[in-house]
Amino acid sequence: MKSKLFKLSLVMLLIFASCSKEDTAQEKAIVIDPAQIEPLTSQQINVKIDQTIATTGTFNWSEASNHLLWSAVFQGNKVVTIGFGNAKSDFERAKSSNNAKVQKDLLDIIIKYEATTLDKILISSDSYLNLIDVIITKQETIIALRNSKYIRYMEPGDYKYLADTTSEEKSNSGTSSGCGYESEAISTADYTTISPNAKAPWTFYQHNIPNAWSLSTGSGVTIGIVDTGVSPNQTLLGSSFNNGASSGRTIQKYGVYVDSIWPWSTTTDGSSDLCGHGTSMASVAAAPRNDKGMPVGVAYNANLVTYRAAYNVVLDGYHEQNGVKNAFTALGNNANVKIISMSMGYVFSVGKIEDAIKYAYNKGKLIFCAAGTSTSFTTFVGVIFPAWMPETVAVTGVKEGATYQKCDVCHTGSKVDFTVVMQRVGTANTVPVDSYYDNQTDYVGGSSVATATTAGIAALVWSKNPTWTRNQVLTKMRQSASFYPTKNAEFGYGNINAFLAVQ
Repeated sequence: MKSKLFKLSLVMLLIFASCSKEDTAQEKAIVIDPAQIEPLTSQQINVKIDQTIATTGTFNWSEASNHLLWSAVFQGNKVVTIGFGNAKSDFERAKSSNNAKVQKDLLDIIIKYEATTLDKILISSDSYLNLIDVIITKQETIIALRNSKYIRYMEPGDYKYLADTTSEEKSNSGTSSGCGYESEAISTADYTTISPNAKAPWTFYQHNIPNAWSLSTGSGVTIGIVDTGVSPNQTLLGSSFNNGASSGRTIQKYGVYVDSIWPWSTTTDGSSDLCGHGTSMASVAAAPRNDKGMPVGVAYNANLVTYRAAYNVVLDGYHEQNGVKNAFTALGNNANVKIISMSMGYVFSVGKIEDAIKYAYNKGKLIFCAAGTSTSFTTFVGVIFPAWMPETVAVTGVKEGATYQKCDVCHTGSKVDFTVVMQRVGTANTVPVDSYYDNQTDYVGGSSVATATTAGIAALVWSKNPTWTRNQVLTKMRQSASFYPTKNAEFGYGNINAFLAVQ
């Protein structure tokens, strides 16, 4: 008996010693190269990102070295976004039975290597998605986490790749896709007056939208718009949303953007548009067929749910990306919403936005995203994120005319699904919309307005066929487009004929 006990004790001692050696080996395995002890500067990080984009056409943090990833974390308020799960597709909490345990295990790793407590590292834990935002200071922590089989992705949560150019975008109100409160009188050549006294934009006739109105006006369909919000000073997108030939519908406005330099801030700045871009998108999608002499929207009897999710169209930084994530999950959970339109984007993928879009897509939403509008900092990019995702429908703008020419600032490429005629050849005028202030009009262009226009057409199709699925609506839109059934390498299925699409 003593012999047996001795042998058992010896075996247990050997197992314990073996495990201790393995643990020690794992800890000792995390050795930082002396040349990579110091973080790279933001300029050095961007050079590496640009080199990757120039070589491969895109950039993803999952392919970055530990040192590059940690450097970007270090330069971005030490914030890390971690997407976790049992597999790459395991992003939804409700479908992950062990998500709480996995999250705790990952947080324990961070606590161990950071030598701190939970309250010092956890910024937020998403209610619907398998992701957390945390504070990490040490490169060793990054490496230890990357060794876990439960990491789907790990990204800098607040690294501003476009930090310098974003400030220019915020101050430049004259770009075709950025911010601005300007107004401009609409040339008489760019609209047709229709009853009861509304301006139908010239571009609508390029897509046979006025004829489609004889069969559908978007009634009963709700469009969600993820953008910069809606102006409180434009009553046609407020108290007069039901005006003229538009009736029996609703507009709901939400704000999920936090205007703060601190990632841990949680107070939003409301639903009001402080940029102007979101107001223009809401106008072209669903402004009322009014009696005030103002531009009408495509689906003038559709409902709207708008989200102020970002400051402007460039999703650079924690609160911009977090706002978009929160908007998509909220719209995904809104059973009334069938269509989501977003005319904003980024140069490369953002994991938390990908998760949120997939979440909304899995709820049956038809999602339209802008293929990209060139500014000084995106001219080298083709179709931008998230328009390149398979869960989204990418839209861009083209000039009027028999031959296809992209608009002066529009992006094209193999990921494009549809085009919208939104730039005149002679005057270069774009699409008339209701401006930021009451009784004022403006022009808006780029892939942004093309996307909101297409979302409006989708609402016409779905309103005409309320029992259809997302795929049936999308198929009918494709069948009505000029290149169908052959997809063009740059322009997708081309221009949609809205009248054919609603028949």
